[in-house]
Amino acid sequence: MKKLVVLGAGESGVGTAILGKQKGYTVFVSDKGAIAEKYKKVLLNNGISFEEEKHTIAEIIDADIVMKSPGIPDSVPLVTELKEKGISVISEIEFASKFSKSVIVGVTGSNGKTTTTMLVNHILKKANLNVGMGGNIGDSFAQQVAESDFDIQVLELSSFQLDGIEDFAPHIAIITNITPDHLDRYNYKFENYVESKFRITKNQTEDDFLIYDADDEVIASWLKNNKVKATLLPFSLRNEVEQGAYIKDNKIFIKYNTEIEIMKTKTLAVKGNHNTKNAMAAAMAATLLKVRKDTIRESLEDFEGAAHRLEPVLKINGVQYINDSKATNVNATYYALDSMQTPTVWIVGGVDKGNDYLDLMPLVREKVKAIVCLGVDNQKIMQTFYNVVDLIVETAGAEEATKVAYKIAEKGDTVLLSPACASFDLFESYEDRGNKFKQAVREL
Repeated sequence: MKKLVVLGAGESGVGTAILGKQKGYTVFVSDKGAIAEKYKKVLLNNGISFEEEKHTIAEIIDADIVMKSPGIPDSVPLVTELKEKGISVISEIEFASKFSKSVIVGVTGSNGKTTTTMLVNHILKKANLNVGMGGNIGDSFAQQVAESDFDIQVLELSSFQLDGIEDFAPHIAIITNITPDHLDRYNYKFENYVESKFRITKNQTEDDFLIYDADDEVIASWLKNNKVKATLLPFSLRNEVEQGAYIKDNKIFIKYNTEIEIMKTKTLAVKGNHNTKNAMAAAMAATLLKVRKDTIRESLEDFEGAAHRLEPVLKINGVQYINDSKATNVNATYYALDSMQTPTVWIVGGVDKGNDYLDLMPLVREKVKAIVCLGVDNQKIMQTFYNVVDLIVETAGAEEATKVAYKIAEKGDTVLLSPACASFDLFESYEDRGNKFKQAVREL
């Protein structure tokens, strides 16, 4: 019997353990931290052996194959040792795809991947197709393969998940955009991160498709210098494309074999240029999967966005509060500020991943009346913006930040939580941060 060792007992780890056991592997799960109760129950119920708060090296290095959780960097000594011993270290996506019969739509990008994944899933569900959604969102892909292999699987894929693939190839790949993010995991080299994203297409064949943002210079220049086997289907807000998706007369058109007018951009449920792009990518994927254009249009008109992404919370005394906690990098915050129509009190900060805030300067000048810092170290934010924003206040948590913003904001303003940073200093996750902000707003 082959031995599968799973490092990290979160959603992807436990899902992989279940699938591994089902497929006849001897499974051992090891987590350096404490395992959450809900995952411990699943492991116990399935009779899977595990350890927590330690890694027993002897148990781990006699593995035939190791599945590493995306949160564990490749550079940790244990992973280096496994690789030196010639033991294959892969991601859940790689492991699960070997056993999956689904047609896979894979979505990656620095921003917009959650919304695009949800949009594709929403359209395909509306078309009554047997579809599952997983990867970096929702239920573990591996567990879905074990329990209910869907005809189509829509996967949100982070660069960390793509780093751990060998043969994985989606039938349809989508790259929403590429901007600097997670550089702390890529030796602060942007090109390493770019290579990671493009792993999504590296095993694709001529029968597969790569849908991408033609307006994104990073993507365009990579494609100029590298060969891709898949059929290229760009989407663009600026130019008409030979095949792919584009805008003409404020309407979305899809061109693949024939040209189809999908809908007017103004009736899209999610607003802003970045969301128009997400909708174009999703419509293109759905068209390849033979979904009728009326179903695509209806789905894009009634879609409800991702939680913690420009999510309206409440209006109090004429001030709109918006939760954009999912903006964990500068580019995501750029989109948020760009879509603000009223004077904005901006709540920002957290764990800096090597951010350059200068990109935000023109928007901050134009839209932001005050900055409320939410993080342990706010030096960089304060140094960047002290000249352009009259009022910058430091706070020590979501509740205090919300109260300060409440005092500053006047009727007709917007209070925007869009941190541009990771959340690990004061919060468990961006969801935890967003929920604490929403709670604080409700208590005002």
